[in-house]
Amino acid sequence: MKRIILGVEYNGSRFCGWQWQPSKRSIQQTLEKALSKVANQPVVVICAGRTDAGVHALEQVVHFDVDVERELYAWMLGGNSNLPDDVRIIWAKEAVGDFHARYSAIARFYRYTILNRPAKSALLHKQVTWCYPQLDAEKMHQAAQFLIGEHDFSSFRAQGCQSKSPFRIMHFIDVYRNGETIVMDISANAFLHHMVRNIAGVLMEIGMGKQSIDWTQSLLMIKNRALAGITAPADGLYLGAVYYPDSFGLVKHPVFNKLPADARRFD
Repeated sequence: MKRIILGVEYNGSRFCGWQWQPSKRSIQQTLEKALSKVANQPVVVICAGRTDAGVHALEQVVHFDVDVERELYAWMLGGNSNLPDDVRIIWAKEAVGDFHARYSAIARFYRYTILNRPAKSALLHKQVTWCYPQLDAEKMHQAAQFLIGEHDFSSFRAQGCQSKSPFRIMHFIDVYRNGETIVMDISANAFLHHMVRNIAGVLMEIGMGKQSIDWTQSLLMIKNRALAGITAPADGLYLGAVYYPDSFGLVKHPVFNKLPADARRFD
């Protein structure tokens, strides 16, 4: 058996999310059907991180095992020929060692994008979250810095989150303005259900002046989701990249240059 790794880009607007769901259109189902045609046998894919309905990916990482011989370009070109326009395989590589898309990952990177202007965008429909009130990106960035490090993120997890532990290690959060757009770049060892969207919702309230900069610190101590802000829409959320140890030979996204030294200890 060979293990193949793929980088996958998708527009999540018309999907129920990553995971198979009966009678619904999922990324996993769509990708498996396309790859099964190339392999001429059933293919099951494992992803680095399951995304929710409406969430996009700049570079999701998946792996699958097959006992057929195909050139690497065949998995990408053949797979893409069988995929709809809103899913694309952007690279393919044969796995080294005991690589696992989910369990070998050291860190994940997400990007949340907010269009901050009086009118919604026709061209970026379902690609960004729209916010009419003027946001203060500098205040949002300052508030986000309280979340860096290892914390109990109970105030930022969905009430139905099934993770056994609320603790996560936040590596960095950068919030900045680019013209009419506010961007939040965020990386952690792993994320709780709705964690990024809940953080975005909290920071947006701070950016609008509804809460003080230290509200994020207070919410960490309270450990109560019911007292935190709204869950921001899925439209603006992108899984940006996944970080793996050097031994697996995968190209790293430049954003991971910001990772602290202790997050690279397995390299």
